[in-house]
Amino acid sequence: MKKQVILPKYSSLLSKMGENIKLARKRRKLTTVQVAERADISRSTLYLVEKGDASVAMGAYFNVLRVLGLQDDFLKLASDDELGRKLQDLELL
Repeated sequence: MKKQVILPKYSSLLSKMGENIKLARKRRKLTTVQVAERADISRSTLYLVEKGDASVAMGAYFNVLRVLGLQDDFLKLASDDELGRKLQDLELL
């Protein structure tokens, strides 16, 4: 499997996302064992999710969000494609 290269400028976004997931887990008073079991992932994978590691499969992120009741947040990814709409509008001219 090819390792994903994330520029430092963008790795901070992943780190912030991981921190948000960790805080959501703690607010729900769920342990890492509980979330990992319910998401059907290992505790080490959950640790990587909470660090915002780019090597973790998107499905693992989704399952953790599902366990936390935040699965609809997944739909927010790329939902506001402002650049894409501008490019599309330019082609219409």
